Amino acid sequence: MTKIEQDALREFTDVVRRLRRECPWDRIQTNRSIRHYTLEEVYELIEAVDQSDWNEVKSELGDVLLNVFLHAQIAEDEGKFTLADMVRDETRKMIVRHPHVFGDVEADTPEQVKINWEKIKTDAGRESIFDGIPTAFPALSRAFKIQDRAAKVGFDWENAEAVWPKVEEEIGELRTALNGHDTEHVEEEFGDLFFSLVNYARHIGVHPESALRSSTEKFRKRFMFIEEELSRKNISLHDANIDQMNELWEKSKEATRKG
Repeated sequence: MTKIEQDALREFTDVVRRLRRECPWDRIQTNRSIRHYTLEEVYELIEAVDQSDWNEVKSELGDVLLNVFLHAQIAEDEGKFTLADMVRDETRKMIVRHPHVFGDVEADTPEQVKINWEKIKTDAGRESIFDGIPTAFPALSRAFKIQDRAAKVGFDWENAEAVWPKVEEEIGELRTALNGHDTEHVEEEFGDLFFSLVNYARHIGVHPESALRSSTEKFRKRFMFIEEELSRKNISLHDANIDQMNELWEKSKEATRKG
């Protein structure tokens, strides 16, 4: 680390510690009270990355770093652990989990690295391969992670082509539940369909959470185009009919492709 980097981190640490001493708001915070701010900052960072807005990425990374340092300072103030403890533990963890870098284990591909990573965590005393996957994860991300962990120990479909019949099977079961007005099982079958689609996405190298976020944002932009065009024509969105909206929707697809 360069002296400039050391000085910057030292100044940042001093600022966080002073905030905890002198700011009435920071002084009363706990790790629990700021956890939702931490989550918000991570989501804002992801959005900035998705938009390739690198000035915003820099800013949001700073906000995430502030949350990390503040969590550590609160813990230090309460005698739980120190910032140095956290950094040392993480450093040791990275060394242990990268024996292909810091030891004599060979791993020539990213996939081999991931397999070694999971094996090391299991050998370290994990009771289940699913330990450490937060229940608070977004549902698609959690499904992806759980499937990925199972795949690491060989419980997986052979390839994407083998998964697709399962997707079609789940579509059929959902239709059966809907046609039979079996409301008790509709949600279950819908969930099974999502789960099989996540499996398919994993096999074709797509992260479902990212894919759905992108599609949702695409829809938002296209519908906002409809709103803007209707407003330009002095037509209320609530007064517009479906034919008008569909016509503008087709125009919005062309406009967003160009954009």
